[in-house]
Amino acid sequence: MTAAVFASGSGTNFQALLDREGREGARWTTRLLIVDRQGIAAVERAERAGVPVCHMPVKGRDPAEIGAAMLAVLRAAKIEVIFLAGYLRLVPAAVTEAFRHRILNVHPALLPAFGGQGMWGQAVHEAVLRSGARVSGVTVHFVDECYDEGSIFAQWPVPVREGDDARALAARVLEVEHLLYPLAAQHLCRALAVGADAVPLALPSGAFSLGASKLGLSDLVAEAF
Repeated sequence: MTAAVFASGSGTNFQALLDREGREGARWTTRLLIVDRQGIAAVERAERAGVPVCHMPVKGRDPAEIGAAMLAVLRAAKIEVIFLAGYLRLVPAAVTEAFRHRILNVHPALLPAFGGQGMWGQAVHEAVLRSGARVSGVTVHFVDECYDEGSIFAQWPVPVREGDDARALAARVLEVEHLLYPLAAQHLCRALAVGADAVPLALPSGAFSLGASKLGLSDLVAEAF
């Protein structure tokens, strides 16, 4: 499957996707990175990987205009699936309609909790800690016209430990993001490649242990790929 990635920042999840793509058996090829701002690390990652970059500014522009411009770029690159990797803008309705159930996003909490506009980065982890929750996690979901409200495609719990601050929790969650997101992308592309419905990714409960080093995901990911 031909893929585009949207990013607004450092692009560590973009890198995780690129790393998986570089191994045998990957079901997608990244043909395009779309960014809403210049000078971000995600662009440097794309340049190192030889992925073309499209700067698509959105501030002060009509959403319909942005959507039309995005669709033109995506269609010119013959894109079939889209992965959001730290993209902080609302995807225009024209794009979500054209790519229904073909756009994934990764969110650093267990949706529907701790989602919505403004809930990104450290703000998510600070909200989790303020709530007193003992478990956070990662959600991969389909993207629709609202922030973080698309149907859930995959989730993985991450423990909140005694003494955690937002930075410590973020680091633990990010480790799982980098493993789960490529796994979900592979699952989606496998289905799309054969014209099947993309059903949610069901992960075995025994693969995760709160006390396990490496969060219990490494063996599962190796087996799935």
